[in-house]
Amino acid sequence: MPTSGAGAAIEGGRFNRANIEALYLSSDETTALREYQQDEAIMPPGTIAAYHVALDQVVDFSAGFAPDEWAPIWEDWNCNWRGLRFLSGITPPSWDIGDLVLEAGSPGLLFPSTRNPGGLNLVVYTGLLDGSEKRRVRVYDPDNKLPKTQASWKP
Repeated sequence: MPTSGAGAAIEGGRFNRANIEALYLSSDETTALREYQQDEAIMPPGTIAAYHVALDQVVDFSAGFAPDEWAPIWEDWNCNWRGLRFLSGITPPSWDIGDLVLEAGSPGLLFPSTRNPGGLNLVVYTGLLDGSEKRRVRVYDPDNKLPKTQASWKP
């Protein structure tokens, strides 16, 4: 289910708590690959896909933190959210930022890449999508090459 956001909901992501479905997308191929690779020396196997995105409202944090434009909590958007959550048992400030975006009713947050300087990412809160022309995400798969069920992954 390439548009579900269920994977990020398992343990959470940079801007989503566990049990909040979120789809993390990148604006270009290089950023997508670097974000997927994270800290791994060798990139693990995976599937890369392109998406058509239509969102009527997105929090645009693409320029990053500026104290005169953003509340102080936004300064910590780039925190080590995994270390805070899984090693220290602390709620990452970036999860609180995600909560603010959701409370504002925005289905997306545009933010700078931490892995590719100059790259941009978009987190889409799939629970706020309604399939309309103003709030939808579709995977680009004109030749139906993506698996349709989990059985498609079995050898």
